Amino acid sequence: MAEWRTVLITGASAGIGAAYARALAPRSRRLMLVGRRSERLASMAGELAGDDREVDWLAVDLATPLGVTRVVEWVRQSGPVELLINNAGLGVYGHFGDGELEAQLDMVRVHVDATLALTRAVLPGMREQGGGAIVNVSSIVALSPYAGSAVYGGSKAFLNNFSEALQQEEADHGIRVQCLCPGYTRTDFHQRDAFRGFDADQVPEKWWMTPEDVVAESLAALAGDEVVVVPGAANRARWGPHDSQ
Repeated sequence: MAEWRTVLITGASAGIGAAYARALAPRSRRLMLVGRRSERLASMAGELAGDDREVDWLAVDLATPLGVTRVVEWVRQSGPVELLINNAGLGVYGHFGDGELEAQLDMVRVHVDATLALTRAVLPGMREQGGGAIVNVSSIVALSPYAGSAVYGGSKAFLNNFSEALQQEEADHGIRVQCLCPGYTRTDFHQRDAFRGFDADQVPEKWWMTPEDVVAESLAALAGDEVVVVPGAANRARWGPHDSQ
């Protein structure tokens, strides 16, 4: 089992991000948790900190330049990050032409801009120490566009392409890049106001996964060489090209 000195997780206050934090805590000496909800982050830090493990947190909005800048500066001051989990995400359900443009742009800022900025911030340290890993949390929607999720899926598709190219660029530095494409996951994501038009009851039960199971498959796949990882047997069966993972 890998021993990580420093792990940075965005969107760590709930859902998949919180599951990453709990799974990685026993394997890490320091966790750096980023999210928007300070109360939840403080609670998680209290839960996960130990005599041989430091847990720090920073409450910021990664849809804003200031929020991204604060995390980049945190990385600069904290030293090398060995594992970066770019998990923070936003979702807006509905046709692009009927919604507010600013909400769509916020998705791009979080999914694309923040991911690029934080990835660029950790790469020099990873290169200097001879390795590291980056997990960009995408979505199964990135593999097939559908109405109601044009910008969400489009921004996630960017992560897939970016991750595969980045792995080619950084392989000689010992850096592992993964793009995780979860399907339907039991979090509060689909319960938010932005998904008022989404009916979760219409989704077959076999397609749902727990955050813990998604994270377990992600971390297990870090030992392999596949960049785009689709967790869940039902999801892999549905998206045929990725059924070997």
